[in-house]
Amino acid sequence: MGKTLTGTQFLVSLQQVEQAAQRLKGVIAKTPLLQNLWLSQKYGAEVYLKREDLQVVRSYKIRGAYNKMASLPPAQREQEIVCASAGNHAQGVAYACQLLGIKGYIFMPAATPAQKVNKVRLFGKDKVEIILTGAAYDDSFAAAKTFCDSRGSTFIAPFDDLAVITGQATVGMEILREASFGIDYLFMPIGGGGLASGLSSVFRQLSPLTRLVGVQPSGAPSMYNSIRAQQRQTLETIDSFVDGAAVKCPGELTYEICRELLDDIVLVPEGQVCEDILKMYNEEGVVLEPAGTLSISALTAYADQIKGKNVVCVISGSNNDITRMEDIKERAMRHQGLKHYFMVTFNQQPGALRTFVNQVLHPEDDIIHFQYIKKNNKETGPVFLGIEVKAPHDVEAIKTRMSEEGFDFEYLNGKQDLLSLLV
Repeated sequence: MGKTLTGTQFLVSLQQVEQAAQRLKGVIAKTPLLQNLWLSQKYGAEVYLKREDLQVVRSYKIRGAYNKMASLPPAQREQEIVCASAGNHAQGVAYACQLLGIKGYIFMPAATPAQKVNKVRLFGKDKVEIILTGAAYDDSFAAAKTFCDSRGSTFIAPFDDLAVITGQATVGMEILREASFGIDYLFMPIGGGGLASGLSSVFRQLSPLTRLVGVQPSGAPSMYNSIRAQQRQTLETIDSFVDGAAVKCPGELTYEICRELLDDIVLVPEGQVCEDILKMYNEEGVVLEPAGTLSISALTAYADQIKGKNVVCVISGSNNDITRMEDIKERAMRHQGLKHYFMVTFNQQPGALRTFVNQVLHPEDDIIHFQYIKKNNKETGPVFLGIEVKAPHDVEAIKTRMSEEGFDFEYLNGKQDLLSLLV
């Protein structure tokens, strides 16, 4: 089922992973591998979740950060370190700084959720200083590298570092030691590729028949594009909603490992991620962050292949901000085809709205947003309109009736940048 590799020189050796696991004893939690009955029934498979959301810093990132920092020579450990992160790596580095007594400067994107910033402060205490800068991870990374180079500090990379990858690989060792069954599929999220590189290295050596599937958000397909182009690709723009996996360019080392060892990479729409965040909360009482949900969201694309199979999904983290839930619900409903937005041209005459409501909408269609300012010197005026429907196909009938009644309109659901300003 998995790739057949001959003569592969694994950069991450099992001995190195064992050494990392010894360093991490007493520092991390050995997170459970739990069967999820709801997902198992939904997909007709045996679905297990590796719950790294239950880790001490609520993500797997502490593994790589601590392994790297604890491996530094004594002279480097006595000096300050620098890192860049969208949140979870920062928390892992901050906690390692506190445990090891190392001073750290942590660069994070300006839009990082407050919950993650506060957690970094909590875990790092007086050992870390946070610098919020840049629109996305790559901007923070550039600023952090400049700062680091100017001071001669040690940079703790979030993914493109062998010691970091080896620390993340301990997740795979735990999975295989706990599983009492053969694993047919392993789904894992990919941002820069550190976790996927570590997991795939362990599985290719100890469980070579497992099909290894990486998962990226559709709005940030850096590893996906790079592997298909057979060289690293830098995205000009990304959707940073799945912030823990929103990376413009994969690492050099992680790209090489993932290119050689992964069987497939799946792209998941951000709306699907939002839908699954809500379902996991409503059905299972599990709170996940967007990046932590990617592996679950990929099951939809693999629904036919995984029937009757043993499947493991790595849940990478649960650092979510409750203030994001309205946005998550909004994106989920648009993805499900239940909420639609239009810019509609209305004639500025009495009865235009009545005609629209009576002739275009059905009784079960619900207007959830209506924005219009009458301009007396105009014959027509634009209306920003939001409509909630009962079934996805209902919107096509609304479009047809608008055309029949003479309403010019522009459908806005695919224009996320514009909707983010209006909704």
